[in-house]
Amino acid sequence: MTRYRIHLEDKLFAPGTINVRLAAVRRLAYEAADTGLLSPDLAAGIRRVKGAKKLGMRLGNWLTVEEARALWQLPNMHTSKGKRDRAILAVLLGCGLRRRGLIDLTLDHIQRREDHWAIVDLVGKGGHIRTVPMPDWVKQAIDQWLSVAAIAHGRIFRCVCRRGVVWGTKITEKVVWHVVKEYAVGLGVSKLAPHDLRRSCARFCHDSGGELEQIQFLLGHVSVQATEKYLGCKQRFRHAVNDRLGIEPCLIAH
Repeated sequence: MTRYRIHLEDKLFAPGTINVRLAAVRRLAYEAADTGLLSPDLAAGIRRVKGAKKLGMRLGNWLTVEEARALWQLPNMHTSKGKRDRAILAVLLGCGLRRRGLIDLTLDHIQRREDHWAIVDLVGKGGHIRTVPMPDWVKQAIDQWLSVAAIAHGRIFRCVCRRGVVWGTKITEKVVWHVVKEYAVGLGVSKLAPHDLRRSCARFCHDSGGELEQIQFLLGHVSVQATEKYLGCKQRFRHAVNDRLGIEPCLIAH
């Protein structure tokens, strides 16, 4: 077990990745000991192996308003892939979704609430369900993609082949990663990850005057439930915190 940890450290894996893999081995040892396939002493020895230490905290990247506006407008709108990619970047930047939430997005999720578009009953990390306000410019980007892809039901985002043909019923998280990487290179921003767009969305909301509790509602953090119970907060959709981020088209009508 110790040699395995050293092997992972030599491969320069992040401490979090190493600890996840060690946890899987520990869990296997628990099950093997319970069924008599492994001696209790050996299982106890495996459990005692410490994980990798986390030194500091990974900071992540934040885009400026100018960079974010340029990023989501980079895709070529004369192609099917470009329209899909613009919609993906718009959702990540405008709604602050995680990759998993984005690829699970269906047409049924997008509804009107308090005269405002919203992603309704989205199941997020840890199985938590939340409703996310959607700015008009994000909805327009999605509509442009849906129109060219002729999608009438199911998952919103699908694969696009090199000939521009839309196929399949969904995309993977890896596709989202490559979309962000592709246009980050065009923007000249290195080491940009999809989660950095989520961070940027939160900062834009705060800089544009959004209340902290409303931003927590938007991102669906675990602490939101506790805040809602103790303070009786209610999420607002009529004047959602992500309506005016500063990266929407200048001519859009609000």
